[in-house]
Amino acid sequence: MPTKSNNTGGRGGRRPGAGRKKTAVKEKYENGNPGGRKLEVLDIPDTEGEDMPEPHEFLSARQHDGSTLEAADIYRETWEWLDKLGVAKAVSPQLLERYAMCSARWIQCEEMTTKLGYLSKHPTTGKPIPSPFINIGINYMNQANRLWDEIFQIVKENCSTEYGGANPQDDVMERLLRARKGM
Repeated sequence: MPTKSNNTGGRGGRRPGAGRKKTAVKEKYENGNPGGRKLEVLDIPDTEGEDMPEPHEFLSARQHDGSTLEAADIYRETWEWLDKLGVAKAVSPQLLERYAMCSARWIQCEEMTTKLGYLSKHPTTGKPIPSPFINIGINYMNQANRLWDEIFQIVKENCSTEYGGANPQDDVMERLLRARKGM
């Protein structure tokens, strides 16, 4: 019987997104700071006139079908929302780009599923199989949701008041619904 080794080949350790989420500073304050540690509130100075970091060109690349990828628009909308809340500098542009790309790819997969249908033909047997765009879309949707959770956790941890308004994640769903209507 093989012995356990410390070399796990990248399979061990903490998984990203696993475990209990951090409690927001506002919640800790309202609950009387149960841990007793000093509450650290980021003092994010007003950054009026601060320019949005330009999204990389691949976020608006021309696609195979001639359309333009919508990731740059999602990036801009999300950054503007974060800037309005005053936490844009707390979220890395790379995290925003990954979120925007996954959201745009998810929308593309949903558009292809709508256009081509839910079934496809197996390449060797010719029998009907589920469209590959369904599983690809599910993977992109899950990645986008995980990335959004990271972004929203940063917002939650850095805002001294609770946020309850509309957010860019709602806009992504609206964009998908508009695409399905052909608008």
